[in-house]
Order: sequence, then structure tokens, then C-alpha cells
Amino acid sequence: MFTNVDTVTLYLNPEHQKEYYDYVISLKPRRVIFNPGTENKEFFDRLKDRGIAPIEACTLVLLSTNQY
Repeated sequence: MFTNVDTVTLYLNPEHQKEYYDYVISLKPRRVIFNPGTENKEFFDRLKDRGIAPIEACTLVLLSTNQY
């Protein structure tokens, strides 16, 4: 188990994310980045309800523009 996780970045399509909902939430990250094509309202809402920020963005763009 990982501790002190700041960010989880997703590349799985919404259908394949379901099996990871509980695991990602258990990590208690500050934010979860949904890369293009991974947007998932159901998971967004679960994260928000637990105080985890869901963000629609491209991780590679964030890194290349020093916004990560």
C-alpha cells in the first residue's frame, strides 16, 4: 500500500475504471487527473464526495507547461 499519495492520473477508459474506484479512493490522493477520454461523472462524484479533487486535464500538457 502506498502512503502520502498526492496525485493519481488515469489513462483507463471509464468502463475499466470501476474496478479501481475503491483502491484509488483508499489512497486518499489530493487529486485525480482524468486524461482525455477518461472522463467519468460517476467517479468524479464519488471523489468529490470524499474531498478528492477530480481534474479533467492532460498530464503530459500539465508537465510540459509546469502546471503539474
